[in-house]
Amino acid sequence: MVIAVAIVRMHNLFAAVMLSGIYSLLMASIFVILDAVDVAFTEAAVGAGISTVLMLGTLSLTTSREKIHVRPSIIPLIVVIATGGMLLYGASGMPEFNNPDAPIHQHVAPRYINVSPVEVGVPNMVTSVLASYRGYDTLGELTVIFTAGVGVMLLLGRRRRVKKDPVASSDNTAKNDPDAPEKNAATPEVST
Repeated sequence: MVIAVAIVRMHNLFAAVMLSGIYSLLMASIFVILDAVDVAFTEAAVGAGISTVLMLGTLSLTTSREKIHVRPSIIPLIVVIATGGMLLYGASGMPEFNNPDAPIHQHVAPRYINVSPVEVGVPNMVTSVLASYRGYDTLGELTVIFTAGVGVMLLLGRRRRVKKDPVASSDNTAKNDPDAPEKNAATPEVST
């Protein structure tokens, strides 16, 4: 929460980008603690990695300081308060965290625990869920990571420029310019 508030309050955009990368890395660590390794991997790759690189690339093309508006608008504050209110209202109907009697723990999780080693043939339950039951979801996550990587390479990649020899290019210019001999002939040489 402290990092999120610091990101919002920052006027130095480079520092805000670095803090957002740190925030994503901390969130990935929290996902690992919650045994959601696949989500942690995606958060670390996309949130802390690719997003940070893209934002740094954008900052290299723009300024690193935020434009400070003289008269702040109230509309963003209203939107944030309304969105936060809707999220709190939606979260009020959720079961308690880590409640074993929650509906999600009653119908799918026991089946995965009891049947997946036999049905899939993989002894690790997380691997069996990711590779079999959630195969398309995992493929989608990999597609997002691959597409983001290709996007970064396209945005930050640079074409190789062929360096021309300055002497050869001036000779070619003089040969291709039909007025060049006349200019040279019309200009008298001055000797000292």
